[in-house]
Amino acid sequence: MQRTYEDLFPNEDFSHLEQTVKQYFSSDTPLWWVEEEGEQRAGSREQGEIPLHASFPMSNAHPPIACLWVGNAIDQVQGNRHAHIFILYVVPEHRRRGIGRALMRYVENWAIQRGDRQIGLQVFQSNKPALNLYNQLGYQTQSLWMVKFLSAEK
Repeated sequence: MQRTYEDLFPNEDFSHLEQTVKQYFSSDTPLWWVEEEGEQRAGSREQGEIPLHASFPMSNAHPPIACLWVGNAIDQVQGNRHAHIFILYVVPEHRRRGIGRALMRYVENWAIQRGDRQIGLQVFQSNKPALNLYNQLGYQTQSLWMVKFLSAEK
């Protein structure tokens, strides 16, 4: 998560994100990651399938090249639980190879299998590559998150 934010906002301090992860990470919020071809664990897989892993601990010797962290949300209109993507990240030198698209397809299938009727996510308006990907995959804007910055002075 920190690496994603550092890529988008290189001059900001994101040390506070550790608390966010501690607050939301649990056995109910799956985390999948992708390792490079030469680093994949034993086992066969279909051609074109990405080598996803979801067991812990992660190997520090071979850091992941992409990850997908999913939580749960409640639809504010209908009240149904659904998957919510906390983070989708692909290391910059591995982007534009279909990894993000494959992870999105994977989570969509996972959500369907568990009975979800939708997937939610939040994306920064300035993150044009992510917006393009989500639009190509059929995601639509349902609401706008608005903020107003306040002065701390009294």
